[in-house]
Amino acid sequence: MPWKEVKPMEQKVLFIADYLREVSTITELCAYYGISRKTGYKWIQRYEQLGLDGLSEQSRSPARCPTKTPYRIQQAIIELRQQFQTRPGAKKLQVLLAQRYPHEVIPSKSTIYNILSRAGLVQARRRRRRVTPYPQPFAPVKQVNGLWSVDYKGQFKLGNGQWCYPLTVMDHQSRYLCGCEALKGTRLKDTQAAFIRLFRQYGLPERIRSDNGVPFASSARGGLSRLSLWWIKLGILPERIEPGKPQQNGRHERMHRTLKQAATRPPSASLKAQQQRLDRFRAEYNEQRPHEALGQQTPASCYSSSLRSYPERLPELHYPDYFEVRKVSSNGVVYWHNKMVYVSHLLKGEPVGLEQVDDGIWQVYFGPVTLGRFDETDVKGKTVPYITVKV
Repeated sequence: MPWKEVKPMEQKVLFIADYLREVSTITELCAYYGISRKTGYKWIQRYEQLGLDGLSEQSRSPARCPTKTPYRIQQAIIELRQQFQTRPGAKKLQVLLAQRYPHEVIPSKSTIYNILSRAGLVQARRRRRRVTPYPQPFAPVKQVNGLWSVDYKGQFKLGNGQWCYPLTVMDHQSRYLCGCEALKGTRLKDTQAAFIRLFRQYGLPERIRSDNGVPFASSARGGLSRLSLWWIKLGILPERIEPGKPQQNGRHERMHRTLKQAATRPPSASLKAQQQRLDRFRAEYNEQRPHEALGQQTPASCYSSSLRSYPERLPELHYPDYFEVRKVSSNGVVYWHNKMVYVSHLLKGEPVGLEQVDDGIWQVYFGPVTLGRFDETDVKGKTVPYITVKV
């Protein structure tokens, strides 16, 4: 009787039935059912002790686990977690347990986390996609319009309950505050419109430095956003400070502190009234207030507009002659020797440059910005061969 014709439980019941009827010896029965004598005796013993219930699958977990966290320690972990308003994590709970139970073996951080999770005290957080780090150190600034810095000063509520997001743009070399606009939010459309007004009035800088927030950066390849793509097409190189290091844009942060004291406390009643205060602050900051870093000159006396005027039509990107140029399709890939190389959905319709840097290794660029590289031999997929650009 082949084993696969019946279920394991049925197999055991038939074996016990034949054993009880004494149709054959145990050795013959075990051979007939294709089991060892040890297994046969085990089934008989379980049946005699527990009846048919004894033939069901038994738990294989050990009856005793010497490394299992004692119940009182588990309860202490849960109690400590709920005792504090700040909800300490596994690392802090480990320290607190060591203080409470100095003579006990304290569980590992992963064990504490698992205990909290089983008790329903841990809420899984969605993993945040990080912006690609800026790849190289910042170049020095030697002249006005060599670098502009931009930021959204912290939002605040106006007297009418509306939120205000001040967008500030400053020339790094002269400290000239080019723009200070009270906007309703950080939307791309409003930010881009503000920059168009600045570019038409002052011309184009060589670089723009920002933090890693929207709309200046995203989690796409190279940390690019739609705003920074537009800057690159205008011939402006975007720079991003490292996360958690506002000192890399220290001049801008210092200006924000002055702005906060002079023009946002207390907030104005409306967006229009707040803009009037920002305009007065900007005029005073640029034209009347001497700056110590400028030898007590005003920023306006040290600033002049850029010689690069704003083009009403975006110029095309150009790459060196030795680059391979491909246009990104609507699904974010470029086609390369009968393969698909995924670049970014953000770049659909845009030309990217490919430079060979080693045998089969290609570096991918959008304008002057490095997006990553790929190995043309690292092919995935069976029906549709594709390659991914890696940072």
